[in-house]
Amino acid sequence: MLYVPADKFTISAKEEPMKVLHVSSEAVPYAKTGGLADVVGALPTELSALGMDVKIVLPRYGSIPVETCKRLPEPLGVPLGPIQEWGAVWSGTDQGSVPVYFLEHEIFFDRPHLYGPPQDAYGDNLVRFAFLSRGALQLCHALQWYPDIIHVHDWQTALIPVYLNSVEEMSALHNTASVLTIHNMDYQGNFPSDHMPLTGLGWEYFNYRELEFFDRVSLLKGGIVHATEVSTVSKTYGEEICSAPLGRGLEDVLNERSRSVYGILNGIDYELWNPSTDDCISRHYDEGHLQGKRRCKRDLQREFGLEERANVPLYGIVSRFAWQKGIDVLSNALERMMELDIQFCLLGSGDPWAERFFGDMTSRWPGRAASLIGYNDSLARKIYAGSDFFLMPSRYEPCGLGQLIALRYGSIPVVRATGGLKDTIEPFDEETLHGTGFVFNDLNPSALYDVVGWATWAYYNKKTAIKNMRTRGMKQRFHWSDAAKQYADLYERAIENRRKDVGK
Repeated sequence: MLYVPADKFTISAKEEPMKVLHVSSEAVPYAKTGGLADVVGALPTELSALGMDVKIVLPRYGSIPVETCKRLPEPLGVPLGPIQEWGAVWSGTDQGSVPVYFLEHEIFFDRPHLYGPPQDAYGDNLVRFAFLSRGALQLCHALQWYPDIIHVHDWQTALIPVYLNSVEEMSALHNTASVLTIHNMDYQGNFPSDHMPLTGLGWEYFNYRELEFFDRVSLLKGGIVHATEVSTVSKTYGEEICSAPLGRGLEDVLNERSRSVYGILNGIDYELWNPSTDDCISRHYDEGHLQGKRRCKRDLQREFGLEERANVPLYGIVSRFAWQKGIDVLSNALERMMELDIQFCLLGSGDPWAERFFGDMTSRWPGRAASLIGYNDSLARKIYAGSDFFLMPSRYEPCGLGQLIALRYGSIPVVRATGGLKDTIEPFDEETLHGTGFVFNDLNPSALYDVVGWATWAYYNKKTAIKNMRTRGMKQRFHWSDAAKQYADLYERAIENRRKDVGK
């Protein structure tokens, strides 16, 4: 996997602005199930600030209002094999004035969920997102606007690089390069083989080198094979998915393309996540004035019914209750962890067994541990602001958002060395007393207990070091503008490589 530090990226001067189309199944503020939405909600605006001509294409889910949008006068015809689906197109602008186009098809997108009910998926997801992918390309023709780059995200839009390389009607887009960003390898868009005709591609593409994956149609595999360049959301995760187990069966495909796989860290919005202005917390503070954080700790203790102790380490966690997040390991370590002189508060939801287990914490350790099952943004912010340590024992974490927010709010991350957690948290060094968090490697209850014990020991015995770690973390910055510069350089490479390929 290739990686170039941010300060090595440059944007070449061009007579005309680079044209970039982002196609995604979700984006803030329109639709969100995870970090993908945050990326597509933030990155295009930063690319526009660099002088690029950027547009976004999204599905028009039923939950997305279009009262302030304009409807294109003509319906959009989208060929999918022997049939032609028709839909409307709405245009508007996001908060950064980047044009957004919503592809409307009531049967496909006017549903209660984006991909399916919890723990399930809609059976026609392949044709739903084939419509989005092919529809985005048809929209380019309708607008007579042909991008230099189409940036696609995850399996839902991974057919676009395949269409660019395979469909005769794409001749006007023959110079258009594609970048596929993998946000999470666990979601690959694998479907029964008899769904292949719904892609609109011939059976000749259903082979072990392209879309066939253990006798199923794999949209992500097709995208990896056909994309001009492939990226993921941290350097370490890019390395991890090139081998088992995190490659999830596609590690050999990624290894064949290893010289075209790039790791670019996500960023966060430092105006949105700012303890000096956050109205959800009880007292504002910054790295030079931490008195307010002590008040936030007391407020958090009251919120969760914990004993109001100023000098006890308070561990917070905001998480989905899922295997990825190591929540099972936490459950097996918690009994021993609570033998330490610590407090623990948790906000999350997910697997039913975990909701039952963590929902019982208050009765097991009254005044010392508590949970709220569900999600509440205001309460999440109070946990970031009021906790001393923020716990993320993830099995894997492509980039991670929680540790970046925790740094910003002065809650010291305690994380496993995986993916973006490894790339963003500097391990505490007892000799130099430097670092921004406590990092452990082996994911098992004993190792988790050990790292919590280590952080707890430091809290009681290395108070100056803990304070310095807190302020050092609050000064860290992972800006979207830095990520945008790296993507700009990746786009330049993709355009150059695409034009070399089509010129052969």
